[in-house]
Amino acid sequence: MRAILIANKADDDGGHVVAYFQKLGYSFTTLTREESDKWPLLGNDVQLVVSLGSDWSVYWADVADHVRRESELLKGAHQAGIPLFGVCFGAQILAFALGGEVSRAYHTEIGWFSVDWEPDFCQKIAEIDQKSGNFAEKEWFQWHYDMFVPPNDAQILAHSSAGVQAFQSGRSFGVQFHPEVTPAVVERWARIGTEAGPVELQQAGIDPQRLLEETARRADNYASQCELLLGFFIAQVHK
Repeated sequence: MRAILIANKADDDGGHVVAYFQKLGYSFTTLTREESDKWPLLGNDVQLVVSLGSDWSVYWADVADHVRRESELLKGAHQAGIPLFGVCFGAQILAFALGGEVSRAYHTEIGWFSVDWEPDFCQKIAEIDQKSGNFAEKEWFQWHYDMFVPPNDAQILAHSSAGVQAFQSGRSFGVQFHPEVTPAVVERWARIGTEAGPVELQQAGIDPQRLLEETARRADNYASQCELLLGFFIAQVHK
């Protein structure tokens, strides 16, 4: 099964998300956002599109052409009934492509946070896997400054004080948090010597080493809870 991964050039590690889909038999081709003018047309054999996070904002003027091209691809895939899974910026641009809005979040979220899931959603998770336990109480990794408002026909599945955290519209699904992250991904984002990550952590009053240690402690359990979320997505798109 052929899948498309949309990501920025230096940030294309799909972590738990890509690993889960690969176990199901999906084979990924990566489309780089900075080279959107070279993207091929979406083939009829594509059965899944995953759009990862980014350090861009949907409303930045200097990336407007790239945002337009990705939006057109996502909208076309949605209209064709191809399952879409958007993460952070990927969820924001998915919401935007389908008629929603993107703006600055009510406040920044960096680190591990709980989200408020709709009760019906948690019930559906339990029906998929009776071992899901306290899914509603699980924390998710966040690193974002923006938020999205889904299109009017979308179902909001989760929110937090920073904004909407998850939505579904047909076979399209977007989450503001990062289910894909592994310790290696967070280490790269927080690495000393990179341009933005350490500065952002310092401004947020977050100790990079403590963040990495906490992420490492959570790694195994996080992979399992991400599979619960992705299992729900797969169950919905195969109805």
